[in-house]
Amino acid sequence: MVKNPLPTEINLHQKSCVLEIAYDDGARFRLPCEYLRVYSPSAEVRGHTPDQAKLQIGKERVNIRDLEQIGSYAVKIVFDDGHRSGLYDWQYLYKLGRGWQPLWLDYLSRLKDAGRSRSAPDPFELLRERGERPAELPAQAAETAAAD
Repeated sequence: MVKNPLPTEINLHQKSCVLEIAYDDGARFRLPCEYLRVYSPSAEVRGHTPDQAKLQIGKERVNIRDLEQIGSYAVKIVFDDGHRSGLYDWQYLYKLGRGWQPLWLDYLSRLKDAGRSRSAPDPFELLRERGERPAELPAQAAETAAAD
């Protein structure tokens, strides 16, 4: 297993609002734009401390307008709602891909706790309906994840 996997392929599927990333350890992730937007690593979203984090609401139809590579370590994602301040480094994107299910469920739970709801179909369910998996992990990584 590669210690710090690096992307070998990044494809933006604007029609389906999905960023697909393949890594050199064999992992492949399909990350909906909404998911990437609500988990932006920017201070505007995360805050400078956990208690300053701002719940993102109404991002169901957000899409990615542009991707800007930052050196050899990250990508800046420019969203069509004007958000452009988060740098997604390769390890953070890998973490989002690998942990999509608990992270997404946590987001949905925080929305519910705030008395809010989403107004569109679940983007991960839409992936499944198209026969696509949100995460494909290499065999070794999948075994490690199952043991966790």
